[in-house]
Amino acid sequence: MAAPHLGAGGRIITIGSCMTQRVPGPGGTLYATSKSALIGLTKALARELGTRGITANIVHPGPIDTDMNPADGPYAPGQSAMTALGRFGAPDEVASMVAYLAGSEAGYVTGAEFAVDGGHAA
Repeated sequence: MAAPHLGAGGRIITIGSCMTQRVPGPGGTLYATSKSALIGLTKALARELGTRGITANIVHPGPIDTDMNPADGPYAPGQSAMTALGRFGAPDEVASMVAYLAGSEAGYVTGAEFAVDGGHAA
C-alpha cells in the first residue's frame, strides 16, 4: 500500500462503478461486490489517514465510451437507456472529476462518493 509513503496533501482516488448503486441485470454479482467493497475501503482510509492530511474519495463512472465498452457496441443501447442523460460518458468527463479530487481545491473533501454516471443511479 502506498499510504505509508504519502505525506500531507496526499490523495487517494478510487475508481468504483455505477453498479454499486444499481445492478441492472444478472451476471454482475462479482463485479458489483468487488466495486462495492471499494466504498468501505475508501471511507476507512479517509478516517485512518485524515489526521495526516491525506484525503480518500471514490468516483463511480457509469457507461463510458472506451475500447472495452464502446458507445456503439452491442450493449450500448441498453446501457444508454439506463442513464438519465440517455448517453455514454466520455473518458475526459471522469478524468475531470479525478483531477478535481487530486487538486488543492478538494483539500476538504474526503470519504465522499462521486457519481459520474449520467444519472444511472438517479
